[in-house]
Amino acid sequence: MIAGFDTYSLFGWVGIAFIILAYVFLSTGKLKTNYVLYHLLNLFGAMGLIVSTFTTHSWPAFTLTLILVGISIFYIVKILGTKPDYKDLRE
Repeated sequence: MIAGFDTYSLFGWVGIAFIILAYVFLSTGKLKTNYVLYHLLNLFGAMGLIVSTFTTHSWPAFTLTLILVGISIFYIVKILGTKPDYKDLRE
């Protein structure tokens, strides 16, 4: 392995990629905040960062990503719980 790079770092880098991808899709109009896919990208991105920040004991970043996971789950449940006429599950 490369010095300072391990499996936990890989989780973090993939997590960052998912969060950036969600932001780019949102900014370009390919996704909207009421799309489940937007929140799934953020959820999996934050989960990757949780693995990385927990193993490096970066507690402020760990706390932030834990909160992001909670927000993502909240909105996924909210979107999936709406009437079919009002939700948009674009993939």
